[in-house]
Amino acid sequence: MEKARHPKAIWWLAGVSFAESSVFPIPPDVMLVPMVLADRQRAWRIAGVCLIASVLGGMLGYYIGYGLLESVGEWIIALYGMQDGLLEFQNWYHEWGLWVILIKGATPIPYKLVTIASGIAHFSLPVFIIASVVTRGIRFYLVAGLLYWFGEPIRAFIERRLTLVTTAFVVALVGGFVVVKYVI
Repeated sequence: MEKARHPKAIWWLAGVSFAESSVFPIPPDVMLVPMVLADRQRAWRIAGVCLIASVLGGMLGYYIGYGLLESVGEWIIALYGMQDGLLEFQNWYHEWGLWVILIKGATPIPYKLVTIASGIAHFSLPVFIIASVVTRGIRFYLVAGLLYWFGEPIRAFIERRLTLVTTAFVVALVGGFVVVKYVI
């Protein structure tokens, strides 16, 4: 907790959030939680730094997928005779990519997989960025908000049940869209 109050902790959080969105295996929650608990009045700022760095890192992940496809990726795909599979994947992602980004970006499933897949599929970059801001914002502000309002007692719950909390939120979100589209 003392390290979470360090003046440079916010920069470390930004670095971890950025790297996790494209290459790093550890999610920023390991820093976000203790930092918010150490200074609950800065919860929204901490979540904002996490969000901005994560989306910027996601853009790097996008370009990794996009660039690898254009260089080494196409050669590997041709070597295995998977050109039709790539086109099918790209078509599927163009139809469902927004939902993939919104759902996966809010869960603890590695976001880097979504960012790189979005680049490989040549998914619309502006839509990718907007969806990333929405989904990552929901994730980080939900965690920060719970910690802000409930403090230390909610930490153990979040650590044990983050997947459950974010999954329930995503189900409610998707369910709301389904109700709006098919019922109302």
